[in-house]
Amino acid sequence: MSSVAEAFAQEGSIVRRIWGDADLVLLVFAGAAAEFALNRAVDWLFFTGRLPRDPLGRLFSTAAYAQRIALADLDTAERTFSGIRAAHAAVERERGADIPAWAHRDVLYLLVDYSERAFGTLHRPLDGAEQHELWEVFRRVGMGLGIPELPLGYADWRTDRERHLERDLIFSEHTAALHRAYRRHLGPWRYLLLQQVQTLLVPEHVRRLLGLPERAWVRPLLALYPALARLGLRPVVRWALVPPEHLAAVQRLDHPEGQ
Repeated sequence: MSSVAEAFAQEGSIVRRIWGDADLVLLVFAGAAAEFALNRAVDWLFFTGRLPRDPLGRLFSTAAYAQRIALADLDTAERTFSGIRAAHAAVERERGADIPAWAHRDVLYLLVDYSERAFGTLHRPLDGAEQHELWEVFRRVGMGLGIPELPLGYADWRTDRERHLERDLIFSEHTAALHRAYRRHLGPWRYLLLQQVQTLLVPEHVRRLLGLPERAWVRPLLALYPALARLGLRPVVRWALVPPEHLAAVQRLDHPEGQ
């Protein structure tokens, strides 16, 4: 007699809906790419050299890892946590230093925040129960990764998120180098579109630090997106945002629960 493995995130949850939709995952990482370039610990990703060499490939591989956890059963999620912890430990041994706990929290926090912002941009604001569920699932992700001092509830997380935003972000030489890499790999007009999308997604503090436009002319276009998707134009929208060599990676992020 077969048994059904327990899901890491509850079936039908808002987390599974967000992380099963490749377009929402793209928005999450568009916002995350803007903010993480400002993080005081971004030098850790420069240490390996992989991020500046291939920022888009790194983005999609990270998105696939995050989705694997969000949509996984408990055993698969734990195996993924173990792999991530081992990768972090290897980099720490090579550098001879520990990744700061606050930097791990920053990355977890921005995934939570941009999950909410992405869904609100393409669909509607999350309600209170959905906000609570979003944080609870990602809190368990943080615990699985061994991240300490995580807030217990959504309201406490939101307060700590604001504290981290004000304390941990700065425009540095790494910020400039990362955005040059984004522009080089995307090309000028896709990079312009990325900046427009980021203007819609990021907190005001992030927008000011990066010098992003105050207003985004893509707002009405994104408002039309659900209708465009229903008309079967989703591939056209993706082509406009993503270089052709990465479109297959985007398609692999699609999952029935996100449709």
